[in-house]
Amino acid sequence: MDTIQKILGFSYDAQMNFLYSAAMILLAYFSYHIIGYLFRVKFDSPESEYRIRKAVRFSLTVITLTVLLKIWLKNFQVGTFLGLLSAGLAIALKDFLVNIAGWIFITLRKPFAVGDRIEVDKAQGDVIDIRIFQFSVLEIGNWSGYDQSTGRIIHIPNGFIFSHSLYNYFQGFNFIWSEIPVLITFESNWQKAKKILNKIIDNYSGNETKTAEKEIRKSNRKFMIRYQVLTPFVYTEVLESGVQLTIRYLCAPRTKRQSVHDLWEKILIEFKKHDDIDFAYPTTRAFLNFKESKQKIQAKPQYTQKTDKKK
Repeated sequence: MDTIQKILGFSYDAQMNFLYSAAMILLAYFSYHIIGYLFRVKFDSPESEYRIRKAVRFSLTVITLTVLLKIWLKNFQVGTFLGLLSAGLAIALKDFLVNIAGWIFITLRKPFAVGDRIEVDKAQGDVIDIRIFQFSVLEIGNWSGYDQSTGRIIHIPNGFIFSHSLYNYFQGFNFIWSEIPVLITFESNWQKAKKILNKIIDNYSGNETKTAEKEIRKSNRKFMIRYQVLTPFVYTEVLESGVQLTIRYLCAPRTKRQSVHDLWEKILIEFKKHDDIDFAYPTTRAFLNFKESKQKIQAKPQYTQKTDKKK
């Protein structure tokens, strides 16, 4: 030790601190690899191994830094250091901690569960996994119409449930309202068309309405859901291109596309049987009042005759 002190100029205490520090670093290094090996043998999942290695690395780093500071700073207070470290970590790892808090909230309050169809931050999909930092959904919508699956998986941080609106298609009431607009010409017999549509939708959604009524009664125990009418209805509206008859009905969220498909096929088949019902589309036309108005008012030119009076 005296020889090293003469050559390097380090005091005895400094030399011992170097030795203790080197021993601590080597101990942490070998501990990390030994623990990693043990977990690699126990867990077959690479993902689980990765997360455990990351947690072990972080823990050993904090322990090593604490011991090194204790070695080099004689008056070092472990409690003070841990307090400052905790405050620093809380700021640096804000999103990390918020995601953990979000996971706890999801686990305890259950705003959604695996299998639910949700929308958050303009992302829609079926929940397929919930983890401590994020949850995953199988995307629907986007370029795919009528809430069909796109095949993509979206990973959403758990903390988003605190800062974004969350829409659940299943919680409380397992049905959604769907609408199908049917546009027919002004010349069509819209009363007959409306009767046809009412008959089609009544026959199609009879069972869905009964099931929905039962769901409403169950959901009233937890949510104040009030619907005056659950039966399907056809609304009438006049647009620029014709008379629009809108079918409004209840359906399960995952059967919306199929229900639209089935109903349109029935509508096409029924309308084809009637010559006084035609589909409309955006058009531009000139309206001649004296020919097409109900009173057929035709403007007649009026002439005036002037007479000269001579005295």
